[in-house]
Amino acid sequence: MSCDVGLYGLAVMGQNFALNMAEHGFTVAVCNRSPGKVDDTVERAKGEGNLPLLGFKDPKDFVQALKRPRRIVILVQAGKPVDDTIAHLSGFLEAGDLIVDGGNEWFPNSQRRAELLRPKGILFMGMGISGGEEGARKGPSLMPGGEPGAYELMEPIITKCAAQVDDGPCTFNIGPVGSGNYVKMVHNGIEYGDMQMIAETYDLLKQLGGLTNAELATTFTSWNETELASFLIEITGIIFTKADDQGAPGELVDYILDKTGMKGTGRWTIQEAAERNSPACVMAAALDARYISARKDERVAAEAILKGPTDPTPAVDKAAFVADVRAALFCSKVVSYAQGMNLIRSAGQELGWPIDLAECARIWKGGCIIRAAFLDDIKKAFQQNPALPNLLVDPYFSSMLNSRTAAWRRVVQLAVVSGIAAPAISAALAYFDSYRRGSLPANLTQAQRDFFGGHSYQRTDRDGVFHCEWTSAHKAIGNIAERTRGNL
Repeated sequence: MSCDVGLYGLAVMGQNFALNMAEHGFTVAVCNRSPGKVDDTVERAKGEGNLPLLGFKDPKDFVQALKRPRRIVILVQAGKPVDDTIAHLSGFLEAGDLIVDGGNEWFPNSQRRAELLRPKGILFMGMGISGGEEGARKGPSLMPGGEPGAYELMEPIITKCAAQVDDGPCTFNIGPVGSGNYVKMVHNGIEYGDMQMIAETYDLLKQLGGLTNAELATTFTSWNETELASFLIEITGIIFTKADDQGAPGELVDYILDKTGMKGTGRWTIQEAAERNSPACVMAAALDARYISARKDERVAAEAILKGPTDPTPAVDKAAFVADVRAALFCSKVVSYAQGMNLIRSAGQELGWPIDLAECARIWKGGCIIRAAFLDDIKKAFQQNPALPNLLVDPYFSSMLNSRTAAWRRVVQLAVVSGIAAPAISAALAYFDSYRRGSLPANLTQAQRDFFGGHSYQRTDRDGVFHCEWTSAHKAIGNIAERTRGNL
């Protein structure tokens, strides 16, 4: 019993996170269903400075090598493989030991697993890990939510192994079991939105602005020194400079098939937004864009049938257009993050999770895919007003948005008249325009609901709940039915 922590599951993320923990001075036991992965990880540990890592090919030996109370991180494919791994390992564990699932998981599954382990006294934690392969090795953003006492067991390890930013490690005790998975899920939903908006920006700059790959690289690289500074903007600038690695002329990006993959977390986010009655139109637009991209054959066939605008594409001043697109992208990103934060808060209120939104923003400042400079401003906004109803009305962000909306509108207008889809950026503007209006046409929608379903309504001039018989309207609809009999 000499190892501080165990890690089971040695695919890319698991292997790198095991080496991360070992590099920070913890003696790590590793195990995997396929023994060859164990050997590979041990060899990597030796080659990367003889790190304190021990390999085990038998799960019982693996568990018995751990100091009590035992701490085991599992990083295997979500779903049944997680259940199977927990069932196997828990047979060798005892009360007070801890299992941490570090994969992307649907949060009710973590809650269910905690319930199953509770009678045995085994603690459970669901911990989102963001940052990909590099983050897992060098310092990810870690989003843990677990049973009482679970965070305290893992805290010495994860605070050292997480990415480090100016105000601390990129982790904190998010809350009960499931809350860490939830925050990671929303992180991934925001990631979907960010990537889609950047793709739309690329499309607009290329199709309407006429920017070459070299100019796109310069543009995104320069934007990374502005309010848009982020990991995704940084790597986008790099992507446009990469020559094709198969020997074709030009840059690799032009040879990549326009079909986007996904692993499910974006879909979960939209399902949860609907469940919590929390608007998430930017992330929903990004998810739909991935679905549409997958229908490549249909799109190619439709291209020969469906026609776009027939008027000439409007001419643009390249420099002015680039500036407008930069403003539109920033505004849209603010909306997306605002929707994500509101979804976390809605879930927290309904599920009894007192999640600190300022801390969520802080731990996304480093290690994770959506790390961005303006997360520090988001953190400050929620620190100054934890009850802030929406990021859009924070003094800093409202000022930034108000000064950029004209450019935002010009970009969306130009996209529409040119027949270039910008669903996420357009959805963000529609949300902004809806949220800033004190009156919406929902009064008519509610009247329709009361008409056909007796669902009742409230009034603007007095309190109470009302229902109208709509007698004259019913008579009118009867007359319409009579005139169109046989066609209804």
